[in-house]
Amino acid sequence: MDVRLREVRPCDLPLFFEMIQDPEANRMAAFTTADPADRDRFDAHWERILDSADVLRTVLADDDVVGHVAVYGPLGGREVTYWIDRAHWGRGIASAALRALLAAVPERPLLARAAADNAGSVRVLRKCGFTVSGRDRSFAAGRGEETDELVLTLEV
Repeated sequence: MDVRLREVRPCDLPLFFEMIQDPEANRMAAFTTADPADRDRFDAHWERILDSADVLRTVLADDDVVGHVAVYGPLGGREVTYWIDRAHWGRGIASAALRALLAAVPERPLLARAAADNAGSVRVLRKCGFTVSGRDRSFAAGRGEETDELVLTLEV
């Protein structure tokens, strides 16, 4: 499978919106928006980040849009995030996409966060060189409850 990144296009946004409607994906991601079905909030969020200095890319697998990856936030506290459509989980796409993003963004350190019980996401981050550097517990809208979270850091 050919996994690559490209600039986000307006035609990607309806696909991204559809992806976040999946209740199981929201439960696994945990720290999501309170109402994934709120299209106005989704559109405002994407308008804001597309106008920012954040590094945001669409993930393609064999030319199909399957998600997005990003580096966002202030210098010295930049974080990575990604969303892969659940239909494509377990195929190495998230790891390949994150590796490609990390190769394109040389600044370090970078942070990442994942629900402590999201073994798949933690595995992706560790494969890409992140190590656990802390723990947190906060409200996770995707679960409707307080959830343990790992903070991971990529130093070099």
